Amino acid sequence: MSIAHHLAEVRQRIAQAAQSASRDPASVRLLAVSKTFPAGDVRAAFDAGQRAFGENYVQEGVTKIAALAELRGEIEWHFIGPLQSNKTKLVAEQFDWVHSIDRLKIAERLSAQRPEGAAALNVCVQVNVSGEASKSGVEPADAAALAHAIAALPGLRLRGLMAIPEPADTLDAQRAPHARLRGLMDALRADGLDLDTLSMGMSADLEAAVLEGATVVRIGTAIFGARDYTN
Repeated sequence: MSIAHHLAEVRQRIAQAAQSASRDPASVRLLAVSKTFPAGDVRAAFDAGQRAFGENYVQEGVTKIAALAELRGEIEWHFIGPLQSNKTKLVAEQFDWVHSIDRLKIAERLSAQRPEGAAALNVCVQVNVSGEASKSGVEPADAAALAHAIAALPGLRLRGLMAIPEPADTLDAQRAPHARLRGLMDALRADGLDLDTLSMGMSADLEAAVLEGATVVRIGTAIFGARDYTN
C-alpha cells in the first residue's frame, strides 16, 4: 500500500473519531512522524497533501529539512523528541515547533537561540501523565510553574501541552491519561494562559486522544509502516 493510501486511511480514522466526539474533523491536525524514514517518504506524503512532519532526532531532522529545502516554505517541521542542551541551537534555527520541553533550561536556550527576525518558535510542555520513570516530561504538579515561566520568554510562543501516555489495551484505559492532560490544560487556561494545542495520540490510540480533545495527533507507523532502527 502506498503512503498516500495510508494517509487517507488515517485521515478517515481521525474524521470518524471526531464525529464520535461531535467535533469538527478540521479541529484535529495530523502530524506525520517521519523519524527513521527517508526524505523521499516525506516527499511522497507531501505529494499526498500532508504538510506537517515530526522528527525525534535533531541531526536526522536537520538533514531532511536540508534535503527538502525547496519545500521549506510549505512544510511545517515539528521537533517531538527528547532535547538535550547541546542540540537546542539547531532546533531553534531549523524547526517551527517543539513539543517536548520539560525543563526551563531547554526553553531558555531555545529562546536565546531563535534567530532574530524569525517567527516565534511554537512550543509545548511535555507532561509525564502516566508517571513512567522511563518517560520524559514534567510531573503534572510542576507543569503550571513551567508553563508560566516559558510563556514569559521572548522568541517562543507557548501553544499547549504534549504527552506520550503508557500503552493501554482498551479504549477507556487509553482515554484516562488523555483526559488528565486535557484537564491540566483547562486549568492552565483558567489560570490565564492562552493555549490552543493538545498534542496527544499516536497510531494505536488516536481515537482515544481525539475523543478527549486532541488538537494534534502524532502518527508515524500507520502512515509510513514499521520502523527499522538498525541504522
